[in-house]
Amino acid sequence: MSTREARQVVVVGAGVVGLAVARALARTFDDVLILEANPNFGMEISSRSSEVIHAGLYYPPGSLKARACVRGRELLYGYAERRGIEARRIGKLIVACSQGELSALERLRARAEANGVTDLRALSRQEIGDLEPALSVQGALLSPSTGIIDSHALMLALLGDAEANGARAVFNTRISHVDVTAEGFVLSIAGAGSTHVRCAVLVNCAGLGGVELARNTVGLDRRWVPDAYLCKGSYFGVTGQVPFRHLIYPVPEAAGLGVHLTLDLAGVARFGPDTQWIDSIDYDVDPGRAVAFDEAIRRYWPGLPHGVLRPGYAGVRAKIVGPGEPAGDFRIDSEREHGVPGLVNLFGIESPGLTSALGLAEHVAARLEGH
Repeated sequence: MSTREARQVVVVGAGVVGLAVARALARTFDDVLILEANPNFGMEISSRSSEVIHAGLYYPPGSLKARACVRGRELLYGYAERRGIEARRIGKLIVACSQGELSALERLRARAEANGVTDLRALSRQEIGDLEPALSVQGALLSPSTGIIDSHALMLALLGDAEANGARAVFNTRISHVDVTAEGFVLSIAGAGSTHVRCAVLVNCAGLGGVELARNTVGLDRRWVPDAYLCKGSYFGVTGQVPFRHLIYPVPEAAGLGVHLTLDLAGVARFGPDTQWIDSIDYDVDPGRAVAFDEAIRRYWPGLPHGVLRPGYAGVRAKIVGPGEPAGDFRIDSEREHGVPGLVNLFGIESPGLTSALGLAEHVAARLEGH
């Protein structure tokens, strides 16, 4: 990059949402630049997920999470088919491990229907046993629209589409601060002397760094910068195969969806994520957490063999609500909120961010129409 490069649009962050946004904007803007602090795309939140395509069951009706997930799910399945990305609707069971959790399943089904998810089906004990004989639960909902996807192939396709429409990605580029000017924005590049990038439109999709970037935007009222919280989720794998064909999810917990079983496209099982509030980003998996995992898994799979759990990987959720608070919604702030023309900040984009990526990209593009 030159020391005074000028661009029409800069998208900060090359995770799945940033790439989806860049792809959408490259269709209508002539000059889109993607800036990513890491050496490659999708190296933080996007590469440390369960790779699940969610149906849209859990989120409050009318919330941005609900709308973006339901819309994004169908866009994602269609996009994967068109682009030859492996994605499978293998379905999931949301299970009640006790009689007391059966009412939670009913509330979940009502919420899903309010979100436009009409294919959930309550299963009898006999049907549960027929589908997944190894389960020992009191009840279950079947979500046939839930699936899994190759997230790396998805991001590669999104980047390829953006580049085909003239976008350019630059990696190893961290922004130290942003100045709001009458003509747009001046981005100062960290560790690069006097290197600056000017743009008319700035979209902050920086994920774990999104709140920090907003804090360092001179000219943005701090009232429009939320607090940031980090919630770590660890995953454990197993040695050997598991006797399941569907994804298995317990009733959701406060800060996440509980220790669930997911399968990747090769049929390999993993359990997680759990929830652990942390002060700084840390991807180490503590082997000692296997004890709590074992206990959680045995609530629905009592036949889990002893000693088979192995530390896998960890991800960090970019939350804008803290411990003990109700789950937060996705947050997209544009000129109509903060009053800064051309600036769009995305905050709190955690699960179901992968599923919602194309829906969120539509939303951002609509916010910038006519700019």
